[in-house]
Amino acid sequence: MKQLLSLLLCLSIIVPSMAKKEQRKQNVFPDGTPISEWFLQTKVVHPDSLGKKYDLSDYGIESNPHIVQTQKIQKIIDEAAANGGGVIYIPEGIYKSGSLFFKQGTHLYLSKGATLLGSENIMDFPLLMTRIEGEYCKYFGALINADGLDTFTISGKGTIDGNGTPYWKAFRLRREWNPQCTNKDEMRPRLLYIAHCRNVQVADVTLQNSPFWTSHYYRCDKVKLLNLRIFSPIKPIKSASADGIDMDVCTNFHIKGCRFTVNDDAICFKGGKGPYADQDTYNGPNKNILIEDCFFDHTTGSCMTCGSESIHVYNVLMRNCRAEGGNELLLLKMRPDTPQHYEYITVENVKGFCKALLGVSSWKQFYDLKGRTTIPKSYGSHITMHNIELKCDKFLNVNKNEAEYELSNFSFKDVKIETKFSQWNKDAFHNIRMKNVIVNGQYQQ
Repeated sequence: MKQLLSLLLCLSIIVPSMAKKEQRKQNVFPDGTPISEWFLQTKVVHPDSLGKKYDLSDYGIESNPHIVQTQKIQKIIDEAAANGGGVIYIPEGIYKSGSLFFKQGTHLYLSKGATLLGSENIMDFPLLMTRIEGEYCKYFGALINADGLDTFTISGKGTIDGNGTPYWKAFRLRREWNPQCTNKDEMRPRLLYIAHCRNVQVADVTLQNSPFWTSHYYRCDKVKLLNLRIFSPIKPIKSASADGIDMDVCTNFHIKGCRFTVNDDAICFKGGKGPYADQDTYNGPNKNILIEDCFFDHTTGSCMTCGSESIHVYNVLMRNCRAEGGNELLLLKMRPDTPQHYEYITVENVKGFCKALLGVSSWKQFYDLKGRTTIPKSYGSHITMHNIELKCDKFLNVNKNEAEYELSNFSFKDVKIETKFSQWNKDAFHNIRMKNVIVNGQYQQ
C-alpha cells in the first residue's frame, strides 16, 4: 500500500509537470523563444471601460447613405479627445464619410447593424505624408486613421465598408489603358491605416469592400486582431489589391479567429523595397507574429505572403487554421531588386485545399535596381511546415534561382498532400528535411 501511495504521489507531481512542460513547448516561437503571456490574453475590451460614450445620434447625425458627413463625425472625435477621450459610437444605420483621424484616448465602436461607409469621391480623402507600398511618401489618407496612439480600439458587431466598386472599376480601366500602371497610380484610399501605435485591438467588426489594402499597420507594437470578417469580392465586380492584413515593420502581432475572403493576399508582410531598402530608416522587420484559428476562403492570392515590399520577416507562427482557396498556403516573394530575408517561420496544424503548399519564386513586377550593378541576394531559412493535410494542384511550387536567392533549412513533418502534380525540385533547397511526408500515397525523402 505504501508503494502504491508513493507511486500515486510521484505521478501527481510528474504528470502535471509534464503537461506544463508540453504546454511551454507548444507556446514558443519558431526560434525557440517563449510566446509571452500577452499573446494568451484574448478577451475583447469592453467599450464601457474606455470612457464616455459619444453617440452620433446624440449629435444630430442621421443615417443616410447618400450624404458625406466627415466633418460632423470628425468634430465628435475632436471633442472626445479634448475632454480626455471616449468611445465614438456608431448606431444602427449607414453613415458615409471620408477620412477620419482618431486621436489619443479616442476609440471606435460600431453597433450591430451599423455601417461606416466610405465616400466614393477621392476628394474626401486628403493627401498627406504616409506609408504605402514600402515607401514613405505623399498619398491619400485612409477611411480610418490612427497615428502615434497608445491604446486604441475598434470593436462591435458592425461594418466598415470602403464602397470600393467605383475605385476598382477605375483602376481596371486605367490598367487596361496603361498595363504599367502601379497600384497607387490610380487614386484609391485604404480602409484602415494604423501607424506608430501601441496596444491596439481591432475586434469583432467586419471590414469589407476596401478600394485598396483593407487594413495596414505600420511601425506598430502589441496589436491584436480578433474575430474579424475581412471581405472583398471576386464577382460580379472584381476587387483590386484588397489585401486583408498588411503588417509593415511591426512587432508582437496577434491575429486570431479571423475569416478572410479576399481577392488578393489574406495576410501579407511588408517592410520596404529597393536595392538599398535595408539601409532606409523608414524600413525594418516584422517580428514575433502569431496567427491562429483563422479561416481562409476564396482567397485569390496566398493565405500568408512574405513580400513583395519586405526586407525581413522573423519569428512567425501560423497554426490551427483552415484553407479553402488560395494560391499558396505560404508564399515567399523573392524580389531581385531588394535584399530580403525570411526566417524562422512555422506553419502547423492546417487542413483544407489551395493551389500549392509552398511557393517560392522571383518577383519582378516593377523591377528596378535604380542604378545598382549587382543583384542584392535574398534568403529564406528555417521554414517549417508541420501537421498539414491539403488537397493541392501542386505540392511545392518552388523554383531554384541561386543567382537571386538561397533557400536553406526547410523542414516538412507529418504532411499529407493530394495533388495533381507531385513533382518537386529537391535541388532548390540546401538542407531540406522530410519526415512522414506523404504525397499521393507516396512517402517523400
